[in-house]
Amino acid sequence: MNIGNIIHLGVKELWSVARDPTLLLLILFAFTFSVYAGATAQPETLNQAPIAIVDEDQSPLSTRIVGAFLSPYFLPPNMVTQDQMDTRMDEGLDTFALDIPPNFQRDVLAGRQPVIQLNVDATRMSQAFNGSGYIQTIVDAEVNKFVSRYRDNHELPIGLVVRVRFNQELRKSWFGAVMKLIDHITLLSIILTGAALIRERERGTVEHLLVMPVTPLEIMVSKIWSMGLIVLLASMASLLFVIHLALETPLHGSLVLFMIATALQLYATTSMGIFLGTFARSMPQFGLLLILIYLPLQLLSGGTTPRESMPEFVQYVMLLAPNTHFVILAQAILFRGASLSIVWWQMLGLGVIGTVFFSFALFRFRKTIGSMA
Repeated sequence: MNIGNIIHLGVKELWSVARDPTLLLLILFAFTFSVYAGATAQPETLNQAPIAIVDEDQSPLSTRIVGAFLSPYFLPPNMVTQDQMDTRMDEGLDTFALDIPPNFQRDVLAGRQPVIQLNVDATRMSQAFNGSGYIQTIVDAEVNKFVSRYRDNHELPIGLVVRVRFNQELRKSWFGAVMKLIDHITLLSIILTGAALIRERERGTVEHLLVMPVTPLEIMVSKIWSMGLIVLLASMASLLFVIHLALETPLHGSLVLFMIATALQLYATTSMGIFLGTFARSMPQFGLLLILIYLPLQLLSGGTTPRESMPEFVQYVMLLAPNTHFVILAQAILFRGASLSIVWWQMLGLGVIGTVFFSFALFRFRKTIGSMA
């Protein structure tokens, strides 16, 4: 294997990407706006939900309940009347409307179990589903704290102290940003290498390579290192400037160790891109094959749903996929500050999986090149 040939062929691939504005725009979009939007627009998260409150009691207890609805879950409550509550709900100004009845505090202290009415705009499905539970929990907590001052309080024999580590503010955007970055690393590395191979075939430049003193191994390695380098640099820039600076996500671990893990992931996924490119005859065919591969990698790797909640068979099968190990690596390094002594097993798994994919891809690539010759 001639190192000089690999370097020159790789530089050719870099120039080819640099002259393709569509690919450049895709890379820029994926590692900037898409990561930021994917992290901040979490549909299952209750964030800045508008709420209106009708306080017909005007008591210390009702005032306490009103003051319990705080950011970032809710916007400052709008104090309205009953007529305004219905009108605002019809106009779509409020997702929730809470009606505290008259004599609410007196009935609570007397043990009469008064009823609070909560109106929910169910057209805002994600907020309505989660917000109802949030509001019930908040009201129950405030009522229990208030009542405990006026009645005998039977304290439990134990106390539960909750200490949140690694994400003290429980921001889902921190987790979502890193998982979105992992998805784009996988997707872009497969697309770039597969597109590089298909582009050679469509433009007829493969025949030019066949008459040159280069081997299929050199051609394949050049595409892998060049496309992997682009994704590696773009992912590191996204990690530092988008995730760390723009989203204010703390990075607890070693960035050098994460770069090495990313390089191992790219070793596997770029080989996968070459492998898929040997089967596809055009970019539309390649896109269809990519969907069949990418969706299971994304959904079953543990980034979207915890692996522990999946069937055991799926958990074991997905250990053969590079994304599973990379998700474990990324969470351990970036969130928990894990060192090499903790994540070496996942890095070894990535190396083995990448080597297997590389071998299959090289076999298919040689076969494809041989048929064209």
